[in-house]
Amino acid sequence: MAVETEDSERSGMSPELREKLILALPILAIVIAEWRFFVGDIYIATWVHVITLVSIALSTIWLSGGDEKGSGGHTQVLMALQALLLLPLLRLVNISMPIFFELTMYQFIFIYTPMIIPIVLIARSQHFTSAQLGLTSDRIWTYLLISLVVGLLVAGGEYLTIHPGYLIPELTGINLLKLSLVMFLFVGLVEELIFRSVLQTRLETVIGEWGGLVVTSALFGLMHSGYGTPYEMLYTALVGLLLGYMFQRTRSLPLVTMIHGFANVFLFGVIPHLI
Repeated sequence: MAVETEDSERSGMSPELREKLILALPILAIVIAEWRFFVGDIYIATWVHVITLVSIALSTIWLSGGDEKGSGGHTQVLMALQALLLLPLLRLVNISMPIFFELTMYQFIFIYTPMIIPIVLIARSQHFTSAQLGLTSDRIWTYLLISLVVGLLVAGGEYLTIHPGYLIPELTGINLLKLSLVMFLFVGLVEELIFRSVLQTRLETVIGEWGGLVVTSALFGLMHSGYGTPYEMLYTALVGLLLGYMFQRTRSLPLVTMIHGFANVFLFGVIPHLI
């Protein structure tokens, strides 16, 4: 810790403040990139995300080198930076995905499947436990009922906010099954792994439980800038706050994934056909 103490004394900055500043810079860059994406400037948004991605990668290398030299104080920041790296990567995969067809539910498979690889690599390299990731089957049937009700309420509020179209041509059993598989196994699971299991868990170790919850929820809302409405981003941030709080209290990935999945099925499949 001697190296870290000497550096902090020279800079006049406490280690805790410096750690938060290190995290604040990539978060600010992600906010700027998503703002440019929101206003339709895809070119600038892409470059900001690319620069952010490279900068985070280089920063993790630098911090890892510092730990090897004995500072030992950057481990939690390093892990949080690696978690943040998933956000520009997700957006870049989204932007760069060739569109050979109009938006359908199958496009989500091509966007979210590649994200499983970095999630697994980060989880393994950071030695996430099953409890941290929320991999549990406790109270699964109770959570199924809760997620169905909460998912419907979330979808109803979001439909009033953005009035999306449907992703299935007809409200049939087979179409609902296909939509459910996509929304639960790809969209819901992958997003909840990124935002709740990995990012929120790591930010909590650096900026505290409530700080991690609020920042993760705000980023969750910003990453929905593609809908082109500030009301959707605000609403999604509030939903992220709800999901994050429920994850904190239960540490159940199945619960938040099912809520997310049910909300999307109702929002893009059921409600548009009924209203």
